Amino acid sequence: MKVIVCGAGLVGFNIARYLSSEKNDVTVIDQSPDLIKRVSDQLDVQGIVGFASHPGVLDTADAGGADVIIAVTQQDEVNMVACQVAHSLFNIPTKIARVRAQNYLDPVWSDLFTRENLPIDVTISPEIEVASAVMRRLQVPGAIDMVPFADGKVQVIATRLDEGCPVVDTPLRRLTELFPDLHIRVMGIVRDQEVMVLSGDSSMSVGDEVYFAAEVDHVPRALAAFGHEEVEARRVLIVGGGNVGLSLALEIEASYPRVSPKIIEYNRERAGQIAEQLHRTVVLHGDVLDRDMLNEANVQATETVVAVTNDDEVNIMASLLAKREGCERAITLVNNVTFEPLLASLGIDVVVNPRAITVSRILQYVRRGRIRGVHSLWDGLAEIIEAEAMETSPLVGVPIKDVHLPVGMVAGAVIRGDEVIIPRGSTVIQPKDRVVIFTVAEGVKHLEKMFSVRLEYF
Repeated sequence: MKVIVCGAGLVGFNIARYLSSEKNDVTVIDQSPDLIKRVSDQLDVQGIVGFASHPGVLDTADAGGADVIIAVTQQDEVNMVACQVAHSLFNIPTKIARVRAQNYLDPVWSDLFTRENLPIDVTISPEIEVASAVMRRLQVPGAIDMVPFADGKVQVIATRLDEGCPVVDTPLRRLTELFPDLHIRVMGIVRDQEVMVLSGDSSMSVGDEVYFAAEVDHVPRALAAFGHEEVEARRVLIVGGGNVGLSLALEIEASYPRVSPKIIEYNRERAGQIAEQLHRTVVLHGDVLDRDMLNEANVQATETVVAVTNDDEVNIMASLLAKREGCERAITLVNNVTFEPLLASLGIDVVVNPRAITVSRILQYVRRGRIRGVHSLWDGLAEIIEAEAMETSPLVGVPIKDVHLPVGMVAGAVIRGDEVIIPRGSTVIQPKDRVVIFTVAEGVKHLEKMFSVRLEYF
């Protein structure tokens, strides 16, 4: 597959890294010679210095032979024009653009991104995606991550095990014996920033991040089995009234009438602007690192603080201060991945990485085969993928134990119509089943092939 990535920033670099590692033909365009040098030196890609929206630059990138263009520069307008040029002059089939300005995404202008106007197949707003990711974590207390699959019928939950976890040191094969009526499957374990290769004899340790698939109605019981029985927050303090904080507050107001949100915003003018757009949310102007400000926000009676400013250090410090004052749980937005391994030991419960969320969304539309959903873990160490099984797939028609899945690949759930099946060795996958699979990065290409339509199908 030939892919053109416009923009060599953090998101563009990581998209190029993912796709080039899987032997795709990747070209990266950016107007910064330094960023292009970094991409060219570190990745097996072609780098071009220039403006991504210029026809001549796209022509140099062989846009006429490209399958996908992914426009993730810092300017929305450049991303949109690049997709327009890619469509009008080069007929690139799939066009993906990152669009940050919320005015473009207002439902009033829903006809903007159509084939007749701006022919962009997928628009991705990092702020909306991050707000949704935070909201999912608020919905499932005790989870450090939650990703819905199969139209919400299945959830993949990540949780961190502490010393009170009742199943620590228990072999995975015994979980079915201990909880015979619980519809879950452990798919992956991350220990010391490494993905463990699982077998029935594998066991979980204190500090592990465990990823399991569960039928949605079984999630609360599953979390209790892993030692988490936290209640859903009713009082939420949002630190930062930017696009993420505002999107989160709007979603809470629209969908969760029992939740009382507050926002602390440092900029007086911005605080006034968002206060006019919100109805139930209390907006406070001040410095969140000021203890008096936290007391005014009644942080000691708040169940969850969500720190989503544009400054990682402010988010981290605000979260730690809020917890010291009595807040029960901290969800913290952090862009710099080097901070992540340190934060759990400091007492921060959940880390949200905007780059990883954006990359996951983009990969969903780039993966080959009948891929319906993608979630990237730990900066690309592993992925959770939902795919539809076709008649020609080697998974179909034989028990899973006889398929010989590659090392590091685990099937967590099978969705057949409205039925959710937690697969065992004897489970036989049928055509049109949707399968949720955990795989280490090295297995992604193999997984795509398993779910691709072969010529003989026609």
